Formats: sequence, structure tokens, C-alpha cells
Amino acid sequence: MRILQQVFANTRRPAGLIGKLMVSGMNSGDHAKLAKWGLRHITLRGDEAVLDCGCGGGANVKKFLKLAPRGKVTGLDYSEVSVAKSLRVNAEAIAAGRCEIVRGSVEKLPFADGSFDVASAFETVYFWPGLTDCFKEVCRVLKPGGFFLIVNEADGKHEKTLRWTKIIDGMTVYTGQQLKTALQAAGFSTVEVDDDEANDRLTIIARK
Repeated sequence: MRILQQVFANTRRPAGLIGKLMVSGMNSGDHAKLAKWGLRHITLRGDEAVLDCGCGGGANVKKFLKLAPRGKVTGLDYSEVSVAKSLRVNAEAIAAGRCEIVRGSVEKLPFADGSFDVASAFETVYFWPGLTDCFKEVCRVLKPGGFFLIVNEADGKHEKTLRWTKIIDGMTVYTGQQLKTALQAAGFSTVEVDDDEANDRLTIIARK
């Protein structure tokens, strides 16, 4: 039971050996399939400045580098383990000046107003404290007309996923409507929700 508790604790903030294994797992399997589905909802010009909030193992940072070959992608995470993994996964792009990995929190993003065309959050808003305030921070660093992509592996309507909130400390699974309300309160002008209830997954695009 103690080992399971350590694994669950690492879901929120990967640390130590278990955290390293978890971050590596985030870059493949069902996580990769979910990211692929979520990214189908957007089209990029190719020169955007992108911020991936809660970048985990850096796999989605790498995907954005392909989608924006003339742009720059920044990954942000507050886990040292996640940052280290993201740095390794994207080392080539970092050396070329096309990528940056930063340790920090969405509660206070270390970027100037209007720094990015696109922001994203894959399977991470469950753990954001003060959700609306965090969304305000994302809105602040987006340029006018920029958008925020949220992709969740749970839509908040299935008991099988809601049970994880009782096991993982600090986790909240939101419905699309709850996220839409918080995004609108944070200052986003339009919010589009794709609630794939049959597959228990959710993608949201919020535009500034």
C-alpha cells in the first residue's frame, strides 16, 4: 500500500525514482494517444510562440516543435524530475534556440504579458490551485487573439475516473462546463468544448 501511495503522490508532482518512471510513462501509451486526439482540434501557422504548462516529460513540447517549425516552444513544470526529462527529450531544439524548458508554477507564470500565441495544458489542470486565478495567468501571457488548449483524460462525468480524486491528494476532475465557467471568469472571450463522453475525455479551446 505504501508503494501505491508513493506512486499516486507522484501523479501531482513527480519526484525521485518513482517520479522518473512516471514521467517516462507520460511520454507514451495512452497519454500519447490522448495528446494526438487533442492536437487534432487545432491548426497552427507554423511560426507561433507556444507555452506548454505542466510539460511533464516533454513529449508534447516536441510535438509542438513539429507543428510550429518556425516558432519557439517553451515548456513549464514545477517538478525538477519533469524539467530534467523535458530538457533531455528536447535537447536538440534547445541547442538550436527553438525551445526552452523552465521550472515554475502556473500560479505565477515567469513571463511578460502577451508573450505567447498558444498555451496548452495536457492532463494537468486537475492539480492547479485556485483554478480561475491560474487561468487568469495563462490569459495574461497570451497575445490578443491567442488561444489556450486544454486536454483532459477525464470529462468529470464518469464514476470510474472520479474515484481517483479520493486516492490522489489535491486532484479535482472538472466537467467541461466547470472549466468553461472558470475560463470565462478568467477573461477568455470564447470557449469551445469537445466533450467526448463516450471515451471519457475532453478538449477545450479558449480564445483571448
